[in-house]
Amino acid sequence: MIGLLFAFTAVVLFVIATVLINSPAVPIENNKPMGLGKALYIILLRTLDPGTMAGDVGPWSFLFTMLGVTLFGLFVVSILIGLITSGIESKLDELRKGRSGVIESNHTVILGWSSQVFTIISELMVANENAKKPVIAILAEKDKVEMEDEIRDRLGSTGKTRVICRSGNPIEMSDLQIINPQESRSIVILAPEDSDDPDSHVIKTILALTNHPERRPEPYHIVAEIHSPQNLDVAKMVGGDEVELVLGEDLIARISVQTCRQSGLSVVYTELLDFDGDEIYFQTEPGLVGKTFAEAIMSYEESALMGLRKANGEILINPPLESLIATGDKVIAIARDDDAVVLSKTTDYQIDETAIQLRAPEAKVPEKTLILGWNQRGFIIMSELDNYVSPNSELTIVADVEESVEMAIRALGEKMTNQSLSFTQADTTDRQVLESLPLESFAHIITLSYSDTLEIQAADAKTLVTLLHLRDISEKSQVGFSIVSEMLDTRNRELASVTQADDFIVSDKLISLMLSQLSENKELGRVFDDLFQSEGSEIYLKPIDEYIRLDQPVNFYTLLKAASQRGELAIGYRLQAHAQDRENGFGVKVNPKKSERIQFGPLDKLIVLAED
Repeated sequence: MIGLLFAFTAVVLFVIATVLINSPAVPIENNKPMGLGKALYIILLRTLDPGTMAGDVGPWSFLFTMLGVTLFGLFVVSILIGLITSGIESKLDELRKGRSGVIESNHTVILGWSSQVFTIISELMVANENAKKPVIAILAEKDKVEMEDEIRDRLGSTGKTRVICRSGNPIEMSDLQIINPQESRSIVILAPEDSDDPDSHVIKTILALTNHPERRPEPYHIVAEIHSPQNLDVAKMVGGDEVELVLGEDLIARISVQTCRQSGLSVVYTELLDFDGDEIYFQTEPGLVGKTFAEAIMSYEESALMGLRKANGEILINPPLESLIATGDKVIAIARDDDAVVLSKTTDYQIDETAIQLRAPEAKVPEKTLILGWNQRGFIIMSELDNYVSPNSELTIVADVEESVEMAIRALGEKMTNQSLSFTQADTTDRQVLESLPLESFAHIITLSYSDTLEIQAADAKTLVTLLHLRDISEKSQVGFSIVSEMLDTRNRELASVTQADDFIVSDKLISLMLSQLSENKELGRVFDDLFQSEGSEIYLKPIDEYIRLDQPVNFYTLLKAASQRGELAIGYRLQAHAQDRENGFGVKVNPKKSERIQFGPLDKLIVLAED
């Protein structure tokens, strides 16, 4: 339109100049009539600057011609300014809509939007502290400015990490091009929170990525969450080796079971899953080639080994101590950063052999577990709990559910082998219901949110009320309870801290932490699969007096040696004196400095990797 305006103006000015030089009103210069070029110049000046005509002299016909030229110029300039303004506003509006392409490369892509995005961004910000110009690009069916405002309100400054938001549908192949997945380092797919079938959205997004006609030839690094186990095989079939899937419901259920039986375990898992503190790294160490794993675990002062990644890709958590490390193998280590996984020059570990005093673990006895509240994860918890408890254990469930759900619970209870089921239909926020239960007889209490039937905040509110009642009953009866609670919203965890529950399982946060870790290292998926299953080695907190005498301080090398004599791998400890101290990590210390001597008490725990 600007080009057409210029063309139209040029034609008009040429016509006026031609008429002017052929009229009696043509100005005379040096006794000669003004030429076409000079006439065009004079008319152009009056078009662009209305004040120029103020100095004109000549006959009235000339003056009126210049006045007309000036008025035409005002008209043309006004249109030109309007076109430029409209064009700038249109471009800004286009940029505001987030439809411009992302030109960055080696960036992390997040497809979709949910409450998990804030945890993922904050974790990646910490992970990228040593990276050069890190970028996170988000594509979601949401207004670009709204996304940026929410991120700013929840996270504040993102530091050196630049977050780019774009509006589009991750399922649409044309919209995927906006985010430039071809040059990304990893892709995180989030399931929509307001969908009845979030897995179908995730599977369609994977299909759009992997089958895009302009996709790159190299495999993508895709991480996604699947809610239903029935959809897991389909998602694997669609994504193949390019996708690492997190089965969210199963993950939370397994962690809930393991944590309910061991106070403080959720703190250990959070430490390993987030990027603030110690994380899990894979590292090649030529200096360990030819040595045994027993020698390797003593070779690091500020890192704790937990396994090996063999050259063929096999993951071994707590492998036999006599396992030889071959060329191409990598150690799996817990460290504060990847550059901290370095061999120690220490050769004298100052192991106090006299302090090592192995005591047989206490015999397993039947356990009583209470579940208050219900959601679909409860079925997984029932099955998983049955794998851990001793025979003749008891499981009591109190929940306000529909009759069909109650029938399904009772049907699963008949299939359990190690525990019997007792179900009561009741409101778990009713104080009389809670007081009627023999709470002091239960070794473990799990509170589940009603996430299947209520909104997040309403479900968390019921959980909070239940917890407050339990703690009040505990204080008045002078009987302590071991409680593990599920919180859906991370912000509600701060509110729940007044209840002093032993552990909190924040569903969205733990899944977000897992997705963040896998986006940085895809192979961590197999490590976590091993840790969260009842088979193989898992993380346990065991009484420290099963390993050493408590009459003198010892270093962690001594604890490593003591645990290894039982086929276990020590990775940290928990001090009971700080069990309620948030500033000291609730007493949990993962990957301690091995040379420091510590005086342990009878209630302290050793954190180990063991098969049982």
